[in-house]
Amino acid sequence: MILNQELEYKGDLFPSKIVSFTQEVNSFDFFSDNSVILRVSVIRDSLIRFRYTTKGYFSNDFSYAIDKGQSHGYNFLELLESDDVYQIKTSKVVCIIRKVDMKVAIFDLDGKSILEDELGFHWEENYNFGGNIVKMSKASKEGESFYGLGDKASHLNLKGKRLENWATDQYAFHKDQEPLYKVVPFYIGLQNKMAYGVFFDNTFKTFFDFCAERRNVASFWAEGGEMNYYFIYGPKMQDVVTTYTHLTGKPELPPLWALGYHQCKWSYYPENKVKEVTSKFRELRIPCDAIYLDIDYMDGFRCFTWNKDYFPDPKKMVAELAEDGFKTVVIIDPGIKIDKEYSVYAEALANDYFCKRADGPYMKGKVWPGECNFPDYTNPEVREWWAGLFKELISDIGVKGVWNDMNEPAVMDVPGKTFPMDVRHHYDGNPCSHRKAHNIYGTQMARATYEGVKRFSYPKRPFIITRSAYSGAQRYTSSWTGDNVASWEHLWIANIQMQRMSMSGMGFTGSDIGGFAEQPSGELYARWIQLGVFHPFCRTHSSGDHGDQEPWSFDEEVVDITRKFVELRYQLLPYLYTMFWEYINDGVPMLKPLVYFDQEDPQTHYRTDEFIFGNQILVCPILEPNAIGRRMYLPKGNWYNYWTDEIVSGGKEFWVGTDYDQIPIFIKEGAIIPKYPVQQYVGELEFEEITLDVYYKLGKEKSMLYEDSQDGYDYSKGRFSLSTFSLRGKENELIIQQHTEGKFETNYKRFKIVLHGLPFQVASIEFDNDVISLENAQYDGKTILFIHKDFTELHITGK
Repeated sequence: MILNQELEYKGDLFPSKIVSFTQEVNSFDFFSDNSVILRVSVIRDSLIRFRYTTKGYFSNDFSYAIDKGQSHGYNFLELLESDDVYQIKTSKVVCIIRKVDMKVAIFDLDGKSILEDELGFHWEENYNFGGNIVKMSKASKEGESFYGLGDKASHLNLKGKRLENWATDQYAFHKDQEPLYKVVPFYIGLQNKMAYGVFFDNTFKTFFDFCAERRNVASFWAEGGEMNYYFIYGPKMQDVVTTYTHLTGKPELPPLWALGYHQCKWSYYPENKVKEVTSKFRELRIPCDAIYLDIDYMDGFRCFTWNKDYFPDPKKMVAELAEDGFKTVVIIDPGIKIDKEYSVYAEALANDYFCKRADGPYMKGKVWPGECNFPDYTNPEVREWWAGLFKELISDIGVKGVWNDMNEPAVMDVPGKTFPMDVRHHYDGNPCSHRKAHNIYGTQMARATYEGVKRFSYPKRPFIITRSAYSGAQRYTSSWTGDNVASWEHLWIANIQMQRMSMSGMGFTGSDIGGFAEQPSGELYARWIQLGVFHPFCRTHSSGDHGDQEPWSFDEEVVDITRKFVELRYQLLPYLYTMFWEYINDGVPMLKPLVYFDQEDPQTHYRTDEFIFGNQILVCPILEPNAIGRRMYLPKGNWYNYWTDEIVSGGKEFWVGTDYDQIPIFIKEGAIIPKYPVQQYVGELEFEEITLDVYYKLGKEKSMLYEDSQDGYDYSKGRFSLSTFSLRGKENELIIQQHTEGKFETNYKRFKIVLHGLPFQVASIEFDNDVISLENAQYDGKTILFIHKDFTELHITGK
């Protein structure tokens, strides 16, 4: 143990000695003689929950973050007691609880320290609110690194930072500004090549300090509620992230069109302006799948209404856009205008669905419509009502997606930019003030929206996007990083935020390409689109205050660059869809920072710019103006330069030159990358073939291709196709084996194989043990050959 001395610290209170304990299956309660109870619950061998109460009893155990469907179970569990400690052992870790002061230490089975209490649990009585400020401090090892916490606009490695979690409408935020829109109180620690995670499931305002105040101490605390955290053991970072993602839940597959390119602005109106924008995309042959309508489509900003001057026949317009391949996505905010002639307001008023102040009246605040009341989405009856409001938008008019904004919740003209703290919430039968409900308000709004859109979209899949979120929101919604700025600093921030969000369980995220506030130069917009097409959610959005931000608002070169990179995204849609399938099934993040990809290499621990897109494509954006290249780091292994096919050996930093219409992209050797033909929108074309880019490797590599009907729920009944490609390269041979499972039949019949880096001249080709003459093999004599999609083995030999 790190500390043995008796402690007095700032007048805080600490647990005293343990006087008894009880066990109930996988849960152990330890009682101190000053009424503290520590409950240790072993959920899995590498997942342990710690709950503390200072009252002598626990309050109702309720969490919006935890996925009720997540799996439990352990292989081994044992409690041992000695004179000084209790020891809880699983098949992965040993947890020591010290009798004298309830301090906790966790070790691996070899006795190596993973995480130890420094001061441990302590608290400060908060008489203003009737609860405790609950605190936890852990000893930090030399050289320890910290990652996670959602959308923080800081360096990827959080060592030396103090951060605040309070969902805030932070317009035009800057680097290191705190707090931001989302609350993900989960971090990953990495020390001695061993990773662990901590999820502090507390919805009050929380803080994390990673060795900022005290050099070798990492601490976290909340302004109320319980000290309730989950410890996750790796030792690989991949295991930590996957376990956390399973714990807080995963989304269902989005429709494939949601992974296409989206165009948005505050605001596109009237109808002829919307059609002018969509027509220009088709004219310039820049692929696009979705067009967004911001608040100006509404009648006086009243949610679920239409401004009939701007949009006289919304159903007809939405249908015409759909004929041209555009899905319509509309914004819905939480503020409901106080207007008794407005049916949504009248209905909520009649049913008492709005949030109330402590002494009874409805919470009133100004947002876009003027004075508004706000639904209490923590009430299941209100969520059910809200879900039903989407019938007209989705079923009748044909809108395909809904965008929830201003749901931190944001309120204008008040100092805190949100509800007063005395506002009361239902909290699913656990009544509380806004201090507790604030951070999950946006998530519960997105949840109610998801339930409505899903109900009325069926049998198609829903698409929802939210600005504010708490851990677990990914079960219902995608997200974006809020009101960023058209600056090079924000391009850097966007790159960091996407990597961090992926590590934090929220994979389906993007930034406003080009920046929401202010006007980007053509070069900045081009560099941002080059990055944005490699983010799971890909949308240009701007405030419109400083001019237009469609690709053609800049010069012809920018239009060409935009087209080139958006086309590349559409080609990579099967690869991206497969990434998403792996995310929803296995909890694997779609973007992987280099430290996640190779935690053994200390060079990766402070890298911010490079990331792995999926499993086999490395992307390194250009983040400075007038750049003709940049220094970058490739992780260990051999990588192909995407543009030149040059093979580069990793494990070192090097200079790579690029043109204005390129950024450094590298493909892992041995990868098989599936590509669709370029479409202007998902579903435009029936394919006769798809391309497999095969990157030769001396050795073995596995790749995957997941496909289904691209929408609907047949995939959950086994109507999908999952192909696993096993590549084995020898000096004069290349063998590719395909194993396919699932009941879905793709429309295309063949693969176009494009060979990269083959070190020999092809002498013979064998399909499923049949030797094919080169003349009959549909082989161009260099790098391209065609093969039936159902092949089991392709064997190429050289001379």
